[in-house]
Amino acid sequence: MIRGIRGATTVTEDQEDLILSATEALLQELIEANDIAPSDVASVFISVTNDLSSAFPAKAVRKFENWTYVPVMCMQEIPVSGSLPYCIRLMMHVNTSESQERIQHIYQQKAVQLRPDLSETAK
Repeated sequence: MIRGIRGATTVTEDQEDLILSATEALLQELIEANDIAPSDVASVFISVTNDLSSAFPAKAVRKFENWTYVPVMCMQEIPVSGSLPYCIRLMMHVNTSESQERIQHIYQQKAVQLRPDLSETAK
């Protein structure tokens, strides 16, 4: 069965190195928390808020061993007034036998406020 695994993080400003390192850290924690093998990943969608335009976060995914053929797409988040700025969100579709309740969604930095209910159980 394919399950969606969510994650989000923030950066302090629109700089390529910050975007890539934050995305890499988020993906690393998602992989470790959910024991994800790249061969089990159907796709990854990454969105950024409209204040981030210095880098494609998907570039960070390519640093991971054996992730070359995982389909990754970047997109812009809907610019809702008052939403969390400098935010990178990730949705990974993974083939897994784990139940929905056992999936660990990861929220880092200021993105913890997006889902404090999941952030408490993900740590």
